[in-house]
Amino acid sequence: MHVDVQTDIVINRPVDVVAAYAADPSNAPEWYDRIDSVEWKSSPPAANGTRVAFIARFLGRRLAYTYELVDFVPGGHLVMRTAEGPFPMETTYTWSEADATSTRMTLRNRGEPSGFSKVLAPFMVPAIRRANRKDLAHLKTILESD
Repeated sequence: MHVDVQTDIVINRPVDVVAAYAADPSNAPEWYDRIDSVEWKSSPPAANGTRVAFIARFLGRRLAYTYELVDFVPGGHLVMRTAEGPFPMETTYTWSEADATSTRMTLRNRGEPSGFSKVLAPFMVPAIRRANRKDLAHLKTILESD
């Protein structure tokens, strides 16, 4: 079963502010509920080719995986793919102007589960959608309170 989940939100902050915060992997544990830690495998800042290791929890399991940033246009979009880990995944952030002072951020996760993850696939799509909505709402709260 292929997983492809897209979620978006409007954040009442300019694109450059939202994109700079969301594209910095060091901020991920602050706004992603299920990410516990981040370790840079490449030197910051984020750029094409950067590798970052994450420790996360999903569906009651601890996951360790490494993303590689494969297409990063600051203020436009960020595409990262798992370079290591149990579930091949691609995560894409896109940022666009909703109006002069607001940003529409889209978060997309897609991949092809294998091994144990394949057994969980039917539960993954709704769980990812719920988690992404919650994480984007938390990101909105953080950025709009600054």
